[in-house]
Amino acid sequence: MKNVVQMTRRSFIKATAIAAGYAVLGFNLTREAVAAGLDFLTARQKGVYDADANKKVYPIRKSQDNPMVQKIYDKKHGFLHDGPCGHKSHELLHTHYQDRSSAVKALKEKGVKLKV
Repeated sequence: MKNVVQMTRRSFIKATAIAAGYAVLGFNLTREAVAAGLDFLTARQKGVYDADANKKVYPIRKSQDNPMVQKIYDKKHGFLHDGPCGHKSHELLHTHYQDRSSAVKALKEKGVKLKV
């Protein structure tokens, strides 16, 4: 048995008008949303660059020039005296990946719902 949709001429014209209106309206709204998003990104980018260039607000632009960082890595009295790539700094400042997917899978199998 075939499924046939019976449509009058009037309902066909109404449906095509709605589809055409939606297509035009949808396109315009999408175009406006993209333009607004690009305007926001441009303004944000300009603000970040302007703040970065303002030496009165941010006099230290590089982390290695920061006196507190230099004090921490000081060879004689610094906490991390073995340098930025030393054993102590690596141990304290670097992260290590731990695969926890099996634990998550086990929780899901138990029926626990996770917000990930």
